[in-house]
Amino acid sequence: MAIKKAPVDVVIVGFGWTGSLMAMELADSGLNIVALERGEMRDTWPDFAYPRIMDELTYGIRLKLFQDASKETVTVRHTVSQTALPYRRFGSFLPGNGVGGAGVHWNGMLWRPLEADLKMRSTVVEKYGADFIPADMTVQDYPFSYEEMEPFFDKFEKICGTSGQAGNVKGEIIEGGNPFEAPRQNPYPTKPLKTQYSGLLFSKATKALGYHPFPIPAANCSEPWTNPYGVQLGVCNYCGFCERYGCFNDSKASPQSCVLPALARHKNIEVRPHSHVLRVNMDASGKKATGVTYIDGNGQEVEQPADLVVLSAFQLHNVRLLLLSKIGKPYDPQTGEGVVGRNYAYQMNGGVKLFFNEDHNFNPFAATGTSGIFIDEFNAENFDHSGLGFVGGATISATITGGRPIQQMSTPKDAPKWGSGWKQAIKKSYLHTMNIGSSGSVMPYKQCYLDLDPTYKDLHGQPLLRMTFDWQPNELKMTNFIGTKAEEIARQINPPHYEMGFMGMDAHYDVRPYQSTHTTGGAVMGDSPHNSVVNKYLQCWDVPNVFVLGACCFPQNLAYNPTGIVCATALFAANAIRHQYLAHPGPLVQA
Repeated sequence: MAIKKAPVDVVIVGFGWTGSLMAMELADSGLNIVALERGEMRDTWPDFAYPRIMDELTYGIRLKLFQDASKETVTVRHTVSQTALPYRRFGSFLPGNGVGGAGVHWNGMLWRPLEADLKMRSTVVEKYGADFIPADMTVQDYPFSYEEMEPFFDKFEKICGTSGQAGNVKGEIIEGGNPFEAPRQNPYPTKPLKTQYSGLLFSKATKALGYHPFPIPAANCSEPWTNPYGVQLGVCNYCGFCERYGCFNDSKASPQSCVLPALARHKNIEVRPHSHVLRVNMDASGKKATGVTYIDGNGQEVEQPADLVVLSAFQLHNVRLLLLSKIGKPYDPQTGEGVVGRNYAYQMNGGVKLFFNEDHNFNPFAATGTSGIFIDEFNAENFDHSGLGFVGGATISATITGGRPIQQMSTPKDAPKWGSGWKQAIKKSYLHTMNIGSSGSVMPYKQCYLDLDPTYKDLHGQPLLRMTFDWQPNELKMTNFIGTKAEEIARQINPPHYEMGFMGMDAHYDVRPYQSTHTTGGAVMGDSPHNSVVNKYLQCWDVPNVFVLGACCFPQNLAYNPTGIVCATALFAANAIRHQYLAHPGPLVQA
């Protein structure tokens, strides 16, 4: 029999970036708040202490900070005609686990969206006509404007002590920044990080080609900073251990470095780790949530009543919880009806490896997760798509995120894969290799979606989430086009040898190599319950006392890393809860 806890005002499911921000924004409201996290409690000390955290075998290979696929995973297939099979070892994407979630292990690239990213459908239709959009593509606009969201982008950048060079301040284009970015009211909180040698070569080459290179906006502090919560952040020391690792220096923004120290001052918030939520509980009407049921660290079923439920777990988990809780109508790809599971998307990446002689030393070990230079000429609607036959685009960059000895060894394709020849190839290439990479948008399609698997279950006997996804012609055309632009830059740099790594038109989605953890959709936001699960404030249309945060709410995926929109919309939702919902509980937008 389930243990029944005393009722609380708010229960938060998942305690990464969005969960911790929501708790912090509501902390001085007087509400009693419980946060449930399926993984363990973690903090900068002792969990990320130096030198323990710099253990590539434990964290980079054995994935200590990530979800255990033996307990819960997803099933994957390319098309509805195939049988989905369980994903036994995460590779393509890596869901975080534990307090801090993906905010612990990310690299720190912190982007604002372009204005066209938020109005993708209307922008494309206005420029090229409705027929330019493929019949199976379900692209739609976000339900808010950039101007509406700008103060919340600004606030999150300040919470993170973000380093960068602004390109557009109040409509004035600033030399050295991104000239395509939407207008910002303030510069970045801290100056840009140092530029590596690879970035200097990339900048010189792209300027020669008429492009506008700029440093990556980085949630890695370049100078001392105290954020709006009163938390002091450290200065990045370029240790090369960002991606897949917690930051021992409090310089890479994470819930641990930016939010939890301030949250600890509040006595009305309780965080319960090792709490795996099974479902959101509903009343007899099916229109109001009454709390959640979870399994605690002792394996005991626990019911936590609450007036307000906030789902702030990883994108895939939020969608699965909605389906398991029967909140919203599940999406049916045959009829196009339903919304939960609809518009799943990912990201399309490619790259060029450039191999140099010993007179070019790149020192990859002295890096951050955001060391590099970008160009944005071929992102979203920054260029003319007429005659190209695709929607969307990509960033192109030269980034080096570290020189870790197991995963970050680049050798030419014809080098031996083992033995003394392999060792010689590493010796020849380690210091003398750079990469040009692309990160591309992925549009949503009728045939790409999430639902509950009819066969496979997790250790608690609940259906696994099933992913039906493959690359579509639109994205393959896009990445081929971007590949030609990346190759032009490589030729301008003129290394002795380079190797292309862009997908061909016959490529299929491969779950084995890591690509990004930027999975999106499944509980998208919109202006109508007919095309979305949540409204602009991330409030469920069908169950108004449930709010759903995170990348699951993206209508489609942009080329940029998603954290900027994820956290700005969480702050936007928290503001609406605090200043509108609490005074008048109920729908904030009328259907």
